[in-house]
Amino acid sequence: SENKTEAKAISLPISRVRLIMKSSPDVSSINQDALFLTTKATELFVQHLALTSFNNRSQTEANTLNYSDLAKTAEESDTFHFLTDILPKKILAQDYLKSLEQMQDEDSDF
Repeated sequence: SENKTEAKAISLPISRVRLIMKSSPDVSSINQDALFLTTKATELFVQHLALTSFNNRSQTEANTLNYSDLAKTAEESDTFHFLTDILPKKILAQDYLKSLEQMQDEDSDF
């Protein structure tokens, strides 16, 4: 009965969270309480990221959240700044190549 109550309290699949946790070479066994709390904390973190991004989105006309909204939140928020490597702002390939050329030109000036 307690497990059913816990299962209703979370939305993410516990089996997936367990799989991700076990993928670490430092983890040999996972306590059920630790698994539940990690799953719940992950859920709350994703919810906080989504709500913050939704409230700061540039497109207020529709009730949608886009990748660019998440990337903007990661870039502009101290709380989520650590996510900039996995939520980079999307740029066109030609713009990226131009910035690479500029960086190489700056490097060759020294």
